[in-house]
Amino acid sequence: MELFNKSGVLVSAVLVIVGALIACQAQEDAIPSSTVIEAAAMQLSPSGQPAAERRLQEWADQGSPVAQRELALRYLAQPDKRREAMQLFERAASAGDAQAAVGLVGMSHGAGNAASVGSAGAALNASRVIKEATTANYVAH
Repeated sequence: MELFNKSGVLVSAVLVIVGALIACQAQEDAIPSSTVIEAAAMQLSPSGQPAAERRLQEWADQGSPVAQRELALRYLAQPDKRREAMQLFERAASAGDAQAAVGLVGMSHGAGNAASVGSAGAALNASRVIKEATTANYVAH
């Protein structure tokens, strides 16, 4: 009987440790607050820090509108990533991020200055996204 109690305690201790490790991993994967994301984005230098940019990308992929916006702002300086920036702004603005909506309008006006054929549609789409974003902000609060 004493052997059963000792092995039962050992199994229980192992289960508690495994549960604690799973909880720690879940916390690691959680999206941090917007202030943490913005602070991390501000520390990125234009010349690099690929690990920090990957982390920002992970948060954006997890659905953080703030990370999507910050990553889009970073991509604006890279001509080959402007399309990705537009997509990230659209996702963030659709999720209710008003600053991303402003960035989206800015990109749309930039396309209009270039006299592109689809700029009117892009501006209308940006206006729709801003309207939805502001409505989402009012509804959420």
